[in-house]
Order: sequence, then structure tokens, then C-alpha cells
Amino acid sequence: MAIILRLDRVMADRKISLNQLARQVGISNVNLSNLKTGKVKAIRFSTLNAICDILNCQPGDILEFQRDDPEEPTAE
Repeated sequence: MAIILRLDRVMADRKISLNQLARQVGISNVNLSNLKTGKVKAIRFSTLNAICDILNCQPGDILEFQRDDPEEPTAE
């Protein structure tokens, strides 16, 4: 996937735990953990908005686009 999640880095910089952030955002620990580890295919803008508000960051601090290698076959 071309979108890389950097949520763990921003959380570490802000010294906030997964449990604290999940509680403040209003989502389950499991859902935030899946987001943090990149096991999701989508994120609601309202969730992204809440995360950015609580962490005082921009979406680009959390999400990074990295072009897929065109020579690697994609698994579908």
C-alpha cells in the first residue's frame, strides 16, 4: 500500500499512550491499534480530525504517501 501510517511516531513524540488517545478520540483500543499498525484500509475524516486535534498535528504528520514500486507485482 502506498499510504504509510506514522501515528506511532507522533504518539511517541507527544508522550501519549494508545489507551489515552483511544479514550480521547472516542474509539476502541482495538480500532486505534489497527490504525496504528496499518491494518486498516480506511479512516473516517471525523476520526482523523479528532486525532489531529488531540495530538496537535496535521494529517501529513500521520499519513505519508510512498509510491509503490512499479516493478513489484501487486497481490490482489
